[in-house]
Amino acid sequence: MLMIRLARFGAKKKPFYRVVVIEKERARNGRNLEVVGHYDPLTHPAKVDLKHDRLEFWTKNGAQMSDTVRRLAAKNPAAAAPPVA
Repeated sequence: MLMIRLARFGAKKKPFYRVVVIEKERARNGRNLEVVGHYDPLTHPAKVDLKHDRLEFWTKNGAQMSDTVRRLAAKNPAAAAPPVA
């Protein structure tokens, strides 16, 4: 089973997270299939950069989002596509 979850990077007391697609049984920072975003909680406001098209692709193909990633995606929806003229 695939999961979309956070992988912690950064120094001690200065966390920085990558939103990754990874097999559920692997370690938190184990080898992932794809990086689909970044999350920096130390900036004010927290910086969240998600590739919504890739999140949608992986969820349609059976990947489950962790609770934290689901909350981040809900609070930071994809920007609306510009109208085609």
